[in-house]
Amino acid sequence: MKRISYAAVAAFCTFATAAIAHEYKVSDVVVDHPMAFETAQTAQTAGGFMTITNTGNADDRLVAVEADFPRVEIHTTEMDGDVARMMQLEDGIVVPAGESVTLEPGGFHVMFMGLGGDPFEVDEKVPATLVFENAGRLDVTFNVEERKMGGHGGMDHSNH
Repeated sequence: MKRISYAAVAAFCTFATAAIAHEYKVSDVVVDHPMAFETAQTAQTAGGFMTITNTGNADDRLVAVEADFPRVEIHTTEMDGDVARMMQLEDGIVVPAGESVTLEPGGFHVMFMGLGGDPFEVDEKVPATLVFENAGRLDVTFNVEERKMGGHGGMDHSNH
């Protein structure tokens, strides 16, 4: 019985360490679990997702994302009847003081554009720099994860 308990504790500690290792902080801004889904071989774009928490007393704004792609934009998804349209947010995303904003499929997201025949593959690491209006620059890594069928609603960026 103790072996199971020790194994469970060891597994939990390993998971907790991995989760902590994928959190980034600059000034009052904490970015948790930046990730992207794997894409099809022919995909020209990929979406990036994360949660941004502002622990400070003043609003901040994600104004840009920089990465080694022809274009990287901050987007939102708007529904027009049954049609989802991605719209660039030229002014970025406000992260209110004391609150969190989640970038997720079907909502706010980072759009990596111009994959040029180099799809995102599971376990790939995509380095990027998030630029905040007040907190400044923050280097992060988007982990590429498997797309679970039926699990994540929203838009599929793999064929755009």
